Amino acid sequence: MDYILTTNALGKQYKHFKALNGLTMHVPKGAIYGFVGKNGAGKTTLIRLICGLQEPTEGGFTLYGMNNTDKNIVKARRRMGAVVETPSIYLDMTAEDNLKQQYRILGLPDFTGIDELLKMVGLEHTGKKKAKNFSLGMKQRLGIAIALAGDPDFLVLDEPTNGLDPQGIIEMRDLILKLNREHQITVLISSHILDELSRLATHYGIIDNGRMVKELSATELEAACRKCLHVEVTNTIALARVLDGMGLDYKILSQTEADIFAKVNISQLTMALAKEGCELIAVQERDESLESYFISLVGGGSND
Repeated sequence: MDYILTTNALGKQYKHFKALNGLTMHVPKGAIYGFVGKNGAGKTTLIRLICGLQEPTEGGFTLYGMNNTDKNIVKARRRMGAVVETPSIYLDMTAEDNLKQQYRILGLPDFTGIDELLKMVGLEHTGKKKAKNFSLGMKQRLGIAIALAGDPDFLVLDEPTNGLDPQGIIEMRDLILKLNREHQITVLISSHILDELSRLATHYGIIDNGRMVKELSATELEAACRKCLHVEVTNTIALARVLDGMGLDYKILSQTEADIFAKVNISQLTMALAKEGCELIAVQERDESLESYFISLVGGGSND
């Protein structure tokens, strides 16, 4: 698989506090990668490191295959746009003038593409209205437009829906999907709002206390969270034989426990197991949500 970003045992320490502790992650090209963690888990620290705002204290990362210690890492970063914490916008300027200023900072030869950028983020009709009079959602979208100046193909967003009203969240979601699907931009989104991420992400990285707890695709997450019948038996080898005979999808968890991903006639299952010399001890229906899956991995509460 082709990865835009990989980190290798990445660490960042502030005096006696380890914000990142041996973090290893992989962001595939073309993905919308949901970087999930409680507040204080290390999400923003990771983003600051890859953007070059801070340096790692251990480990490293590669961006477009280039190591962070390579002097040419700056060239790789030119292919990346980012909105870290709050959008960097000039409040007394219009949306168009904000973009013109960013074009100047980047040393772009002319203002070609500004109208297209404004249209892309839904700000083409803001005219002479100054950014200070924008809604929070409009400011976030202007921040993304500024991050997209220079035509990057990797976009990093730090909690992009924080504080937005429901309409603003929908607009942000639609924009991210459009950038990914229509413009082939790989997106890394850090968030703790799992329900919203589940409508967007193709891949997930779950972080806790500066460590990667689990990386998985949306398909793998869906499989992990789907409805199942959790059974406890005296012998899962015998159970597997019975379920294979019934043509059912299942996962053996231990010598005595398994999940069955189908509707099961309990009486038939009990009789079939008895013929194999196996006893059904307990049955429980499970329907795990993304939130409960997350909590099962990292526990509740906050790291702040």
